Amino acid sequence: GFWSLDLEVNPATLIPRPETELLVELALQRLPPVAVCSVADLGTGSGAIALAIARERPHAWVVATDASAAALAVAQRNAQRHAIGNVAFVHGDWLAPLAGQHFDLIVSNPPYIEAADPHLAQGDLRHEPAGALASGSDGLDDIRRIVRDARAHLHPGGWLLFEHGWNQGAAACSLLAEAGYAEVFTAQDLESRDRVSGGSYFARLNS
Repeated sequence: GFWSLDLEVNPATLIPRPETELLVELALQRLPPVAVCSVADLGTGSGAIALAIARERPHAWVVATDASAAALAVAQRNAQRHAIGNVAFVHGDWLAPLAGQHFDLIVSNPPYIEAADPHLAQGDLRHEPAGALASGSDGLDDIRRIVRDARAHLHPGGWLLFEHGWNQGAAACSLLAEAGYAEVFTAQDLESRDRVSGGSYFARLNS
């Protein structure tokens, strides 16, 4: 299970990893327990992150996107299984289907493995969708796009949080700082490996 949720997964979705619970924890720290707030989960897969946040924050409205219709079907079944009603699933690539919408928090567990990484042919990874794992020669292509595009979808002071590889913390922080995010940080998982980075964003009037 993931975050006490018994989730269906299939070849269209990633298997939720225990380390991804760190992303949920960091998200919940930034969402008031009873206030109405809005969250977007990009590339939701099985729905794990969106559903965990929606269950813990019943006053939040969560929108989850995925480019895979098959993955979204799994996520919707998982929402129904747990009777979680404050989440909506939208078909599309990252933020593309959310034009004009703004959020207090945007989270994502995007692909972040280097395309040439030999681990892609080993173990559990052989049974998972390659497009949900690899992201360009340095593994950062999707993270670059999310960092760039999230700025137009965050309420002032809203947060972007995303998971990445153990060796990508410094690069992630650089991307966030260069894009104008504040309070940039990297958090470590239970094995003391860099795992989640994020920052808050205030739009510059002169930008």
